[in-house]
Amino acid sequence: MTALVSLRGVDKHYMRGKTKVAVLQQLDLDIQPGEFLALMGPSGSGKTTLLNLIAGLDECDAGTIEIAGTRIDTLRGSRLTAWRARHIGFVFQFYNLIPTLTAAKNGELPLLLTKLRATQRSANVSAALQLVGLADRMKHRPSELSGGQQQRVGIARALIADPTLLVCDEPTGDLDRQSADEILSMLRRLSREHGKTVIMVTHDQKAADYASRQVHMDKGRVIDGNDRVAA
Repeated sequence: MTALVSLRGVDKHYMRGKTKVAVLQQLDLDIQPGEFLALMGPSGSGKTTLLNLIAGLDECDAGTIEIAGTRIDTLRGSRLTAWRARHIGFVFQFYNLIPTLTAAKNGELPLLLTKLRATQRSANVSAALQLVGLADRMKHRPSELSGGQQQRVGIARALIADPTLLVCDEPTGDLDRQSADEILSMLRRLSREHGKTVIMVTHDQKAADYASRQVHMDKGRVIDGNDRVAA
C-alpha cells in the first residue's frame, strides 16, 4: 500500500540564543491511509514539532514531506495555506470554540472560507454534528456544553471540510477519564469505519492504546513503532 504521509531525512532545528538546537534529526516515517497513529515521547522529543510539520504549520530544514502525492516541503505562502485548508483538520486540547457562537456556527467556521452556499454549509454542519453525536445540541453555546461535548464540536469543525488528515494535539488532555474515553472511541471509529487518517500527539498511554499504531520518539528520532502496527 502506498503511504499517505511519507517523511524522509527530515531535519528541524531552532536557535536558542546563538545555540543551534536540533529538534528532529534525519527522521523517516510513513503513515498509511486510514491509520490512527499515536505519537508519543517525553517533552522535547520532537513529537509536536513533527505534528506541526505534517500539518503544514512549520517548515523543515532538510528532507522531504509528501502527503497524498504533494511535496508540502516545497509549498510556501498562499499555496501552503490553501493546501492546509483543504487537507488538514485540527483538533486542539482546549477546544478553541468561540463562546458567543452556537455549536453549529462554531462548526461552520472553516466553510466560511469556501464558496459553498449557505444551504450547503448548513447541510454539512448538520451531517458533521450528527456524526459526532451532537445533532440535538446544534443551537447550544459552549457554556451550555460539557467539556466532552465541546471537544465533539471541535472534532466536527475539523471534519467539516472532509480533510485528508485529522491532526490532534493532546485532544483529551483537558478532559476527565470518561469524556476522554468517549472522544478516543470516536476518533477510533472515524478511522475504522470512515477511513479517516488520524495523527494524535499524546502523553497518555491509555489514550495511545486506542490507536492502531504507536510511534515513540526521543531526541528527534523515531525509536519504536515505525514499522509495527498494533493488533
